Amino acid sequence: MEIRNVIDLHNHSLPGVDDGSDSYEESLEMIRGLSEQGVTDIVLTPHYINGTAQISPRFENTNRYNYLRAAVRHNHIPVNLYLGNEIYVDRDIEKLLRFGQLKTLGESRTLLIELPMSGDYPDYEGIFLTLIRDGYRVVLAHPERYRAFQKDYNRILELDALGVLFQCNLGSLLDQYGKDARKTLIKMMKDDLVFAFGTDLHHPRNFSEISDGINALGKYYDAANQKRILEENARELLV
Repeated sequence: MEIRNVIDLHNHSLPGVDDGSDSYEESLEMIRGLSEQGVTDIVLTPHYINGTAQISPRFENTNRYNYLRAAVRHNHIPVNLYLGNEIYVDRDIEKLLRFGQLKTLGESRTLLIELPMSGDYPDYEGIFLTLIRDGYRVVLAHPERYRAFQKDYNRILELDALGVLFQCNLGSLLDQYGKDARKTLIKMMKDDLVFAFGTDLHHPRNFSEISDGINALGKYYDAANQKRILEENARELLV
């Protein structure tokens, strides 16, 4: 089944900001490659890791975003771009939001947040719960990849009970992050815990892997639920 109107909720194509794209030319190659696989909307989510070199002023990100969006139109690539951040969990997220340092997804009140790859961070549940109580939608990036979550699936269930939503990586279905990530993702899909998918694309690669990942979803979702997971849920997060 050919899937169209895919929204990529997690993407590092904004150039010169983090460990993703190095140039506008590379960004255009990435965006064009995704478009050819059926992606129609891309949320640019550069890392914001407080206290490290992987941060950039919001106004600088906006300037790069506006230039890239104009370049996409000039090159007739049929993709809509949105700006956000992938925010590394931090006790100062509330303060950084107040000071305008962090970007929600598009013009929404949705935050894409990541944990350390270990999955361990002091009181991350309390941080998420405070943000949710402040009226933000908290989306946890690639939970299937965190080692602590792979070892203890109950951690995912506990965050689900708090109201945290989950964005998983298509590449996890193809063993790009190891067998434990794939196993955890499959369990999440069977339990209907995946809210949306993203590519987490950092640099150009074999873009057919995107459609391979999409096609692999057919084993777990019927057509209506594929549309829900790949498009409708993500669009809901952008408004």
